[in-house]
Amino acid sequence: MTSGEIRLSEDVLLRPVRLTDAAAFARAYERNRDHLERWEPIRPDDFYTEQGQYWRLKKFDEERAAGRVERWTLDRGDAEVYGSLTLSNIELGIFLNARMGYWVDAALNGRGLATASVNAVCGYALERWNIHRVEAGTNVDNVASQRVLAKCGFEEIGLSRAHLFINGVWSDSKQFYRILHTNPVGY
Repeated sequence: MTSGEIRLSEDVLLRPVRLTDAAAFARAYERNRDHLERWEPIRPDDFYTEQGQYWRLKKFDEERAAGRVERWTLDRGDAEVYGSLTLSNIELGIFLNARMGYWVDAALNGRGLATASVNAVCGYALERWNIHRVEAGTNVDNVASQRVLAKCGFEEIGLSRAHLFINGVWSDSKQFYRILHTNPVGY
């Protein structure tokens, strides 16, 4: 698991995002625009372009180099992107915490790939950084994502009012967490 690549199914690999994925991300976001619109912020036009995605991936690389973020993509070996999972706000020391966000291409929904991705990345976070706690949030209406988190052992914390500016409005969010271990922190 040290490479960050995780086999999810016979035809889908979860692997770290690369700068060379910019064009594939642009195509994936355009292809899934209607599917994701309800759960995401209103995106600027350049978000759906290769150049726009390149600059976003470049920023991720900078954050990755600083140890604050890691991001994976669902890869089927055909130079396309079929989803993404991000661990952000990675905090080490006495907190050992990270935030998780994810999406799966509409064409692959219902195959258990979100559940497999979330579980795999929780395992990776534990192995690589000794992460103790992973947090995630969903729009209150995103029942499918809430089911994924429940299947993966996340527990609901509660409701966060006007939490994120999603699809043009301040939206309430359900917050979840999963404890990966309760080992003492040694220094």
